[in-house]
Amino acid sequence: MGLRFLADHCISNSIVQSLRESNHEVFKLKDVLPVESADRHVIDKAQEMNAILLSLNGDFADIVTFPPRKYKGIVALQMRNHPESIPHLMRRLTAYLVDHPALEHYRGKLLVVEPDRIRIRE
Repeated sequence: MGLRFLADHCISNSIVQSLRESNHEVFKLKDVLPVESADRHVIDKAQEMNAILLSLNGDFADIVTFPPRKYKGIVALQMRNHPESIPHLMRRLTAYLVDHPALEHYRGKLLVVEPDRIRIRE
């Protein structure tokens, strides 16, 4: 099995399916917490589950509010209201996950995934 993710409520089924097809374990927020849960509860649940948080929510990309060093990993997908970019984002992300299959690689990092690059903040 690959990595473990907690997909925030804003993550589409197609993104979840893409990760699952790449042999990653993906939990949907609605299956473990109320969808309206505060961001702090969401990221705490990801930590409790030993999972990387996956979100489109720009709040989790705020390194002041959510300093990456405190977490097991945050992946922020940057669609910028262009859902047509999802296939590009997912190809970039899944290729990165293949090259970095260990959870330890993501600990203390924020990955900002854009169609043409992945920026890493620590």
